[in-house]
Amino acid sequence: MVSADIGYRIRVRSTRRLSAFVDGFVRLGEYVTFILRAIAAVPYTLVHYRKHVLNQIAEVTFGGKSLLSGGGTMGIVLAMSLAAAMMLGVETYRGLQLVGMTTLSGMLSAIANTRELAPVVVAIALAAKVGTGFTAQVGAMRISDEIAALDVMAIRSIPFLATTRMIAAMVCILPIYMIGLLASYIATRLVVVWYNGESSGTYDYFFHLALTPADLLYSAIKAVVFAAIVTLVHCSYGYFASGGPEGVGQAAGRALRTSILAIGISDVIFTFGLWGLVPQIPGMGI
Repeated sequence: MVSADIGYRIRVRSTRRLSAFVDGFVRLGEYVTFILRAIAAVPYTLVHYRKHVLNQIAEVTFGGKSLLSGGGTMGIVLAMSLAAAMMLGVETYRGLQLVGMTTLSGMLSAIANTRELAPVVVAIALAAKVGTGFTAQVGAMRISDEIAALDVMAIRSIPFLATTRMIAAMVCILPIYMIGLLASYIATRLVVVWYNGESSGTYDYFFHLALTPADLLYSAIKAVVFAAIVTLVHCSYGYFASGGPEGVGQAAGRALRTSILAIGISDVIFTFGLWGLVPQIPGMGI
């Protein structure tokens, strides 16, 4: 009798674990399908929902989720860029000082700030400030049955809610990215030249020698792609939110964790894909 009871409990636990695994796999499929449908709907959205795209650009740029004013994302990006770039300058100079090669500080600043620091900082700021707002907004529409109402009115909910926001974020991310990149350049230069007393001419020479137009283009591409990833992740979590206001709040937290993880993984992939496994600096012949 005891052995039969133990066997029954084992079967119940195994069934629950298998059911949880299947449910998780199904949910993953729903998210992937959502993202693919949102990306595929870009041409349709630009034709049929172009006014809503413009409204979203205005909302992201000047509204409550502002990137450039009011919402505070500009200040967040500036503060994060300055702090990270200053520490980059400090550690770069200290490391090169150990081997007597501090003259190369400008080269490392051009490479690290452009290829890694600026795109990642702006993407994380976008996820924390704008992405969570997207999750809350779309999630509130889900629990109040507004998304179901859109489907009833023959309005394609995914292009209308997700693709429009993705396009708006990709457009609005470029100005704040360029400002964050400039701030990181200035902060690193101040630490190396003004604080540590390195020659400004030497620093600028190696900085401009290592910085190429291709690096700036690839870095901007990373920032735009990160904006798309953040928007799609946060909109998908809001789209499938459930459980009332509490469920929307939980969805926003999960979306933020997922987007930050996606940014890290995508950053590694894009770095190796755009600059190769073996780094090259054309201006220095290496």
